[in-house]
Amino acid sequence: MKVLAGYFTTESNAHVPMKNNITDYVVAFDDECIQKMQVKEVFDQAGIEMIPAIYASAGASGVIKRETFDYIEACMVRAAREHIDEIDGVYLHLHGASEVEELGSGDHHILAAIRQVVGPYVPIAVCCDPHGNLCREYVENIQIIRSYRESPHTDSMDTMKKVAGMLCELLKNRQNIHSVYRKLPLILGGEQSVSTDEPVRSINAYMDELEKDPRILSCSWHVGYIRHDSDVAGCGVVVVPQTEADQEYAEQIADRLAAYVWERRHEFHYTGLTMRPDEALKAALEFDGKPVFITDSGDNVTSGATGWNTYILRQVLAVKDLKKKVLFANINDPDTWKQLSALEIGQKAHISLGVNQDEMSKSVELDVTVRSKGGVRGYLMHPHDHIYGYAVVVSVDGTPIEISVANTRNTMCEEHQFAGIGVDWDDYDIIVVKQGYIFPDLKEKGKLCIMSLTDGATPQDTRIIPFKRIMRPMYPIDEI
Repeated sequence: MKVLAGYFTTESNAHVPMKNNITDYVVAFDDECIQKMQVKEVFDQAGIEMIPAIYASAGASGVIKRETFDYIEACMVRAAREHIDEIDGVYLHLHGASEVEELGSGDHHILAAIRQVVGPYVPIAVCCDPHGNLCREYVENIQIIRSYRESPHTDSMDTMKKVAGMLCELLKNRQNIHSVYRKLPLILGGEQSVSTDEPVRSINAYMDELEKDPRILSCSWHVGYIRHDSDVAGCGVVVVPQTEADQEYAEQIADRLAAYVWERRHEFHYTGLTMRPDEALKAALEFDGKPVFITDSGDNVTSGATGWNTYILRQVLAVKDLKKKVLFANINDPDTWKQLSALEIGQKAHISLGVNQDEMSKSVELDVTVRSKGGVRGYLMHPHDHIYGYAVVVSVDGTPIEISVANTRNTMCEEHQFAGIGVDWDDYDIIVVKQGYIFPDLKEKGKLCIMSLTDGATPQDTRIIPFKRIMRPMYPIDEI
């Protein structure tokens, strides 16, 4: 047996000025595509051959240019057409929040295009991010769909293999099933749905219990994505029946799961401490212990922000007689990084740090000394030895402030990433990162962790985001 395999992920933030070209993607074909999808072992063990279409990943970034998406989709569709007489099933890894200019959801468009080629009965399995938007038509076009349980996505690798394994079993025991969907009038940011916290921990435990039922193959809760306006935005649940005879039962379970999530809508909250920026910095400076992590949540690069905001840096520079040693990891400024990368360790320079795109990214004039250099490494399911960009760490002369100036907006959330740019996080009292929630390594290390509710491309208060196209009423924008 043979399975067509494709990978397309972009978490599209419409509030950043740049749009994705094909050069913004990591693209792979043939054997490289299969290796990057990281499920070959599962299909090999089942005696099923993978036919690669395309691997295209841009991570969290901007809206996708239409011609770029058209190319990626054409590669998927062409592979399906060329191998239509060979393939027994389709395995796709789609994000769910891949917004395309003038088109809408790229994920939904690709699935519809492939379904049109392969017909209504060829099994399709989709592994996806929970921070993606679904709709009934999309879900019911799929035999199997499952999202990661954990946020941050520590179970992403396990989920990929689980979905691939489900498809292998379905191909060996063909059933006329489809996934069941229930939309909830609930809109949340990923920052309000950390899985180590309630109510997500209980929701995940409930789904684990539901999956013990032999009539249920899979359950998923999809948080949704709020960084672009969309008529498919909002939370939803998906239940996959084990057999065709279990289809009606899966409908009942979907109702129960949807009600379970909805009844907990008032429990969703930001994990840990959240404070306005002035309060956050004051608390960090007054705390007797180290390190303190402050996350610049309005510039959350894991949700597509640019990473170039200098607002908290300007806050810290304004502190008189600063006693705490502070690291900023990272501030994205490719031009300044280029200037610094040409210097040797120990050399001094005058820099204008900040891209001046808006008030939040306003530049600051600094005299600095080059302290270290290194590559910005991957995290979670991304290869830890892969370099996604580069950084130069500088000391701001006359202050206890150090800044990692990068040519990329990759987040810094694991210890090995700090080592990769030549710093030891034990050296600092305060470390400022750019995330929407504190990742596991930082949470374990930090003596105090604070989400600073800064402005930027990723504001945290759902109620102030000017949605126009979403279903209404929608909690908490509307009281329901």
